[in-house]
Amino acid sequence: MSYQIEKDIQLSNLTTMGVKTSCDYFVSISSTNDLKTLLDDDQWKNEKKLILGGGSNILFTGDFNGLIIKNDLRGIEILKEDNEHVWVKTGAGENWHDFVLWAIDQNYGGIENLSLIPGTVGAAPMQNIGAYGVEIREVFDSLVAMEIETGILKTFENKDCEFGYRSSVFKTSQKGNYIICSVTIRLSKSHQFNTSYGDIMKTLKELNCSELSIRAISDAVIKIRQSKLPDPVEIGNAGSFFKNPVIDKIDFEGLKAEFSGIPGYEVEQAGKIKVPAGWLIEQCGWKGKRIGETGVHENQALVLVNYGGARGEDIQQLAYTIRESVRNKFGILIEPEVNMI
Repeated sequence: MSYQIEKDIQLSNLTTMGVKTSCDYFVSISSTNDLKTLLDDDQWKNEKKLILGGGSNILFTGDFNGLIIKNDLRGIEILKEDNEHVWVKTGAGENWHDFVLWAIDQNYGGIENLSLIPGTVGAAPMQNIGAYGVEIREVFDSLVAMEIETGILKTFENKDCEFGYRSSVFKTSQKGNYIICSVTIRLSKSHQFNTSYGDIMKTLKELNCSELSIRAISDAVIKIRQSKLPDPVEIGNAGSFFKNPVIDKIDFEGLKAEFSGIPGYEVEQAGKIKVPAGWLIEQCGWKGKRIGETGVHENQALVLVNYGGARGEDIQQLAYTIRESVRNKFGILIEPEVNMI
C-alpha cells in the first residue's frame, strides 16, 4: 500500500472553480492495486465517496462529508496498430490536453479538435466531451473501470457506454458505481481534417496557415478557446456551465418566428435542433453581469465565474436563476453541464 489518507483537506486548489470548501478525508491513488486495496478496506466500505479527476467540471456547494479519491492513474501505452490506426491506452488520471499534444507529436489524428478541453482522460468518455464538430465517442474504443462495490475490473466497449450529448452511462444508470482506470482511443495515421465547425477556417487564415495539418487545427482551436474562455488560474470557472439544449424542430420554428436571430443546428436525431445556450443566456441580459463575488463572464455567457470569494451555493443559485430566466423568456430548460455536489 503506497497511499495515505489525509484529513480535513481544503479543496479550493483541487477544482478550477476555486470555491473554499473542505472534505473529511482525501486520498490520491496512482495504481489499480492501491485502488482495490482501498475499496476492500472495511474502514472505508460504508464511507461516502467522490472520485475527483482534474476538478474542471465540478462545483462544491458545501463541505464534502466523506472520502474524496483523487484519480492519479497515469501512463500512455500503444496496444496495437495497423496501416490506418493506432490504439492507445491511457491512464484515467492523465491530463486530457497533454494527451492530445502527445498524439499530435506522434502524428496521430482524431482528437486535435478537442484541444485545450480541461480535465483528465478519464472524464472524457464519462461526459462524452466534444468541441468543434468532434465528440470523443467517434474515436473511443473501450475503457477499463473498477466497480466500487466489489473492486472488480470491467471493460466497457463503445456501445456499453451509451454515449449521448455530454453524457454516458457513467452519468446516468451507472453514476457513482465505477471508477474509470484507463481509456483506449483509436487514433488515425492518415488524417481527415474537420475544419467546418465554428471559426476554425477563419482562425487558420489569421495564423497564416499555409499547409493544413492536425497541429495547425489544434493551434487554431487553442486560440479560439483562449479568446472565449477565461483561464482558471486567473479567475475561477468550470468552463461551459450549461449544455446546449436540443429541442423539437417545430418548437424551434415557433421561436424563430418570435426571435428571428435565434441560431440553431441540426443534430443526428431527426426533427431535433440544437440551440446555443450561450446565445439564450446572453439574450436574457446575463453576459458580463456580476452579483457579489460571482457572475457571468464578459466574453462568454456560458461561463460562470468566481471572482475570488464566491461560495459554491452562490454560484449554484446564480445558475438556477439564469436557468429560470431562460425558461421564462424562451420556454427552453437549459441543464447544467457542471456537476454540482
